Amino acid sequence: MKKPRLAVRAVILHQDRLLLVNAWPDGQSDLWCAPGGGVEAGQSLPDNLQREVQEECGLTIAVGAPCLVNEFHDPASGYHQVDIYFRAEIIAGALQDDWRDPAGVVTTRRFVTEAQLRGLRFKPDSLPEIAFGDAAWDGRALYDALEPIVR
Repeated sequence: MKKPRLAVRAVILHQDRLLLVNAWPDGQSDLWCAPGGGVEAGQSLPDNLQREVQEECGLTIAVGAPCLVNEFHDPASGYHQVDIYFRAEIIAGALQDDWRDPAGVVTTRRFVTEAQLRGLRFKPDSLPEIAFGDAAWDGRALYDALEPIVR
């Protein structure tokens, strides 16, 4: 059995809009998610998240409290990932159309309103609640049970 992969993701609200990325090279999928990625050993979770958001979006962030633990898996391959979501705020930078993710994974990034989010395919299912719902304001951290992977 494979060990779960650990990743971190940022819930960044700016002017009442949530930052999303499409983490499928060259738009192979229309699935959107919060920016972030795999954790490297020897770095704290916030340090990993700052690095990932810088790479994917060109933004410098301050990392706040955790707000969600989400698990997903692919039963066919045994792939299992645990994402820890943190609230974060932009402290420097702005989205630029010409920004390139050095890894080439994130090719599209954008801010969306809650209504726009609900019109997109996104993961995890609890993202609107974390970003815009009661959990966004009362400091609760949520847990999403194991979801099947979506492509």
